[in-house]
Amino acid sequence: MPASSPPIRPRPRLLVSVRDPAEAEATRLAGADLIDAKDPERGALGALDPACVREIVDRVAGEAVTSAVADPAPAALAAMAATGVDWVKTGLDADRRRDTAAFAALAAAAGGRLIAVLFAEDGADAGLLPALAQAGFAGAMIDTAGKGGPRLPDLIEPRDLAAFTQACRAHGLMSGLAGSLRVIDIAPLAEHRPDYLGFRGGLCRDFDRRNGLDPLRIAEALRALRPNQRDAA
Repeated sequence: MPASSPPIRPRPRLLVSVRDPAEAEATRLAGADLIDAKDPERGALGALDPACVREIVDRVAGEAVTSAVADPAPAALAAMAATGVDWVKTGLDADRRRDTAAFAALAAAAGGRLIAVLFAEDGADAGLLPALAQAGFAGAMIDTAGKGGPRLPDLIEPRDLAAFTQACRAHGLMSGLAGSLRVIDIAPLAEHRPDYLGFRGGLCRDFDRRNGLDPLRIAEALRALRPNQRDAA
């Protein structure tokens, strides 16, 4: 009998961060899977005004998953959840990671749709994931706090990224990897089977996250993520 084929690993989906409704619409038309609202002028996790996020959600019109960054405070999380985004993202720096008693209140404020963003500079910390799942978080991502220096692959070893995504799956959490990624990072990071790979600067003009997104680069990323499709865009 012929040897059985190896199981097909699910490919990650493409998360693209946008700063306004116009970028959201262009990114939707380019074919991104998740449209993530944040302000690139305010660092790694700069929150947009909820009114702007609500307009982004309206512009996407359910044709892609949406998320938005919010400050890690219950009132801010609740206000962002009220915009109608599918997920709310918030950063957990090294100090907030230790305050596990606060996790349940944060998750509840976002209506059970909260994604924890862990900064690569603080380590992958897969051991934190059981506490996030128990508190009611919907997922966890790793991103870089700094956007002008080391990238995610420079900061965390492949074995630690694999342990992170594996722990997310074990605890029923959506997983994502981001941090100044380029298209060339897709193939090696896809081996860890995250649900999403997140991009901003790597898909912008001149690779500058403060510039506008380039639809051709979004299409290039989608081709890398969906190699069996003739034209993912």
